Amino acid sequence: MQELGQLQQSVELWRNLQSQVTDLRELADLGIENGDDSLTEELTAETANVATELSKAEMQLTLSGQYDDRPAILTIHSGAGGTDSHDWVEMLVGMYAGWASSRNRPVQVLDTAYGDEAGLRTGTLEIGGQHAFGYLNAEVGVHRLVRMSPFDPARRRQTSFARVEVLPAALEESGEVDIRPDDLKMDFFRSSGPGGQNVQKVASAVRLTHLPTGLVVTCQTERSQHQNRDYAMRILRARLLALREQERAQQLSNLRGVRVSAEWGNQIRSYVLHPYKSVKDHRTDFQVGNADAVLAGEIDGFIEAYLVSKLGNDK
Repeated sequence: MQELGQLQQSVELWRNLQSQVTDLRELADLGIENGDDSLTEELTAETANVATELSKAEMQLTLSGQYDDRPAILTIHSGAGGTDSHDWVEMLVGMYAGWASSRNRPVQVLDTAYGDEAGLRTGTLEIGGQHAFGYLNAEVGVHRLVRMSPFDPARRRQTSFARVEVLPAALEESGEVDIRPDDLKMDFFRSSGPGGQNVQKVASAVRLTHLPTGLVVTCQTERSQHQNRDYAMRILRARLLALREQERAQQLSNLRGVRVSAEWGNQIRSYVLHPYKSVKDHRTDFQVGNADAVLAGEIDGFIEAYLVSKLGNDK
């Protein structure tokens, strides 16, 4: 029923656009017929409005995937760069949390694993709201940071890398991912803080192992063992759903004789903070100079540019 409602909304949106274009054409014909130049300003303004609405409608076309309207489970993994890369992960966690909060989207930190000296080795967020996965799927890939290292006494320039993984949340109530109790191994341990120090005296952190696939999920964010288990199950369901979809895509590609590309290794965006400030997406060439605003969560321009380019490639 939800899918039918979304289709009806899309049809209504395009019908309204068609009606607006028809009205504009009739108004233009009337102006030409009567030699009335006073309509030019009105036509220009209305044409701009229709163009804006058309862009929004085209954007909706890119968000029609099976899971695009799901919440997104976003995990950031540190790459090359040592302590700087751990700090980079924490910066990206802040960027995505800022994006969600500034757009009134629910956001929850599901898990964090601290670096040895600073920052995070990994961070996992769940972000909700309309088309959360559809939008944030544009962020999958490797993000590169260039800056003067705050951890280097010589203040040399350092390049750090982090990989962003985005999965659609699996709906527990739908039963689309079935996890049998016998398929799970559950371990409990003390959660750790920066530098590996134990921050809990009680073994509240949870490690889940899905025995049939070998997938392992840990969660230690909360003080409650029960809450950490719940978060870990949410992440595990999302990963099992993604694994199932990857297997289906691989089977389809084998039938078609097409090789499925691995998207995890793609360097999609560079954030330069020294010797100048700039953020550039290498897939679309979209670029802005206000790197601080981007790191605060202003990433809509990058997401929209990618979605529009994807729409063009699909035509």
